[in-house]
Amino acid sequence: MQNKKLLMLMEIAIFAAIALVLDQISFKLWPQGGSISLVMVPIACMALRWGFQAGLATGLIVGVLQMAFGAYILHWLQALIDYGIAFTVVGVVAIVRKPVLEAIQQKNMKKLALYIVLGITIGGLLRYAAHAIAGAVFFAEYAGDQNVWLYTIIYNGSYMVPAIILTAIVAALLFTAAPRLIQKA
Repeated sequence: MQNKKLLMLMEIAIFAAIALVLDQISFKLWPQGGSISLVMVPIACMALRWGFQAGLATGLIVGVLQMAFGAYILHWLQALIDYGIAFTVVGVVAIVRKPVLEAIQQKNMKKLALYIVLGITIGGLLRYAAHAIAGAVFFAEYAGDQNVWLYTIIYNGSYMVPAIILTAIVAALLFTAAPRLIQKA
C-alpha cells in the first residue's frame, strides 16, 4: 500500500514536470496570454491512471509551477482562478476512468477513444470556464465597448477550443496505441 502511494506521488511530480515542458512548447496566440499546447495530456494521463485525487493534484501542481515560472498575475484571486483552479479542474477527466479501464479490458479501442475524448472535453471545458471567469472579472478593460462576457468567451475560446481538440486527438491516439500508459503496474 505504502509503495503504491509513493509511486503515485512520484508519477504526479514527473507528469506535472512533463506538462510544464509541454506548455513551454506551445503556439502563443495572443500577447495578453493564452496558448495552444499539450499541457493537458499529462494531467489527463494521471487522472485516467490513478483517478480524481492524482488528476486534480497533478493539475494543481502544473498551475502552481506555471505561476512560479512567470505567469501574468494581476491579483491573487485572478492567479487562483487562472492557474490554480483552471489546471486543477482538468483532473476531472477522471470522471471517465472506469469506462476507459473497461474499454481497455475489452480491447475496444473505439470505445476507449470515445471516452478519452469525452473526458478531455469535460476537463478542457471546465478549464475554459475558469479562464473565461477570470477574463471577465480581471481583464474587462480589454473588451472596450463590447459585452465583457462575450469578449472573454471569444478570446479564451480562440485558444481553448483548439487546445481541447488537439489534446483530445493526441491523447486518443496515444492511449489507444499504448493503453498501458493509463493502466497502473
